[in-house]
Amino acid sequence: MNQENIRNFCIIAHIDHGKSTLADRLLEETHTIAQRDLKEQILDSMDLERERGITIKSHAIRMTYEADDKKKYIFNLIDTPGHVDFSYEVSRSLAACEGALLVVDAAQGIEAQTISNLFLAIENDLAIIPVINKVDLPSAEVDNVKRQIVELIGCDESEILPASAKTGLGIHDILERITTEIPPPRGDRNGKLQALIFDSIFDSYRGAIAFVRIFNGVLRKGDLIKFMSTLQEYSADEIGILRLSREPVKELQAGEVGYLITGAKNVRDTKVGDTVTLARDPAPEALAGYKEVKPMVFSGIYPIVSEDFENLRDALEKLSLNDSALVYVPETSKALGFGFRCGFLGLLHMEIVQERLEREYNLSIINTVPNVVYRVHLTNGKVMEIDNPADLPNAGVISKIEEPYIRAQIITPPEYIGNIMRLSTEKRAIYVNQAYLDTNRADMTFLFPLAEVIFDFYDKLKSYTRGYASLDYDFDEYRESKLVKLDILINGEPLDALSTIVHNDKSYEWGRKLTRHLKKLIPQQMFEVAIQAAIGSKIIARQTVKALRKNVLAKCYGGDISRKRKLLEKQKEGKKRMKQIGRVEIPQEAFLAVLSMDGDND
Repeated sequence: MNQENIRNFCIIAHIDHGKSTLADRLLEETHTIAQRDLKEQILDSMDLERERGITIKSHAIRMTYEADDKKKYIFNLIDTPGHVDFSYEVSRSLAACEGALLVVDAAQGIEAQTISNLFLAIENDLAIIPVINKVDLPSAEVDNVKRQIVELIGCDESEILPASAKTGLGIHDILERITTEIPPPRGDRNGKLQALIFDSIFDSYRGAIAFVRIFNGVLRKGDLIKFMSTLQEYSADEIGILRLSREPVKELQAGEVGYLITGAKNVRDTKVGDTVTLARDPAPEALAGYKEVKPMVFSGIYPIVSEDFENLRDALEKLSLNDSALVYVPETSKALGFGFRCGFLGLLHMEIVQERLEREYNLSIINTVPNVVYRVHLTNGKVMEIDNPADLPNAGVISKIEEPYIRAQIITPPEYIGNIMRLSTEKRAIYVNQAYLDTNRADMTFLFPLAEVIFDFYDKLKSYTRGYASLDYDFDEYRESKLVKLDILINGEPLDALSTIVHNDKSYEWGRKLTRHLKKLIPQQMFEVAIQAAIGSKIIARQTVKALRKNVLAKCYGGDISRKRKLLEKQKEGKKRMKQIGRVEIPQEAFLAVLSMDGDND
């Protein structure tokens, strides 16, 4: 295929704006998929994606299209996620494209993540085709949304395409605009091979499979290739194009998108962002690749059965190939044994990883309380980065503690501004500014401590605004805060898995809530269980789980009262002895108590 007739593009949109449905219609219109095989969200291959109605992984697929001018084109569509936690997936997809469809819901208008992804596309010099989706809805405000798009990207109203992915309206016009407005890929087919790995998966039978975009040169089956970051050399056992299934071909030329199987069993060899070149005639330099992703949220993942530790290690290794934003290192907990400290981009990302480990790898795991990375300045001048509260040094050697702040952009109807201001006050936010996109949409900017956002902020934002507000955020800077370590003691023994770092002003309330919540979750034992919250050596809250009481008087019929008293005294002595040597059994739910205790006000 002539390079002039290739178009590489992606779809960018906020979550739930109809991106996956639009991709379905494009596949249907180009006859990439037969009518009998058609199903909703065809590119969302994971059960989790279908159940939640979101795209988690970027997916590439090749289509052929005959335009009105009778020219035949190859379209490589790289579908992208819309949720803020998966913006790293989006950035990788954009690097492999020359153009993007900007999809905006006609009923909801421009949302925060739409703006964020659009700026990413503009930074990558992509051609933007604006599309208003769901124009057939009774609640659609097409003229209003057109004005928002014009103000955002400075295009002409006539350039905005109306569409309905559900009914198929406007799909043909979108395909025609792709042929005329998105430029063909640049690249020298006679140059030295440079192929960018923009994604990869692990196959149990074939090993690591890399998805590549060829920028220069030609990749042929059987070529001896080299990964430029690891310097590992392999043979290109199979190369091919990506339709609904993998289709082998003999060569991939500059401008094309496809897959590469080398038989590499070590998942670290096919690193996302790496450049593939020929071993015998290598390119002089690697492609730019991607900036290293920095996790925002950390949590411990432990196997419930300790024998599953090695299985968990293998599962995380394979999953990190499929999800390069996942970072993990081994750690040990007194309460939970051997496990891993994992870094995530956000709380949704953490939930998705947890569910994938349980579903795809049949593991029973337990997550500890999520934490962010704190910067601890010691009195001797050293600076430590702490992502686990158990590693926090004694207060006597700490000069100050800094916590990460994020710059959050919230787009909301004006009537909910008061609710958002109240929520931001609860979460220790710093108000930055406010602007109006139009009469019905306000754009508010805040600086939030990340630790306040990772628990329930997104859910609260949706409930405070009846689902109308949208959120996007980026890391801003570290700021000094009055932070303390809150320990939970069970019968005097600290439980490291439940330790948290909290703001001093909230520590008493946090301690009372947590101990009260744990009292409900820890079952009664044969002895009394004391649950205490402590800051250093100071106990700030206590709850007691009463002992189970066996009825020792059940067989005592009649007789003198002293006989009954003797039995009760004997029982009391036994309880004391059990209290000294007894060990408390704590259910899994207790370790996630912090996540669910916010509504607990009794």
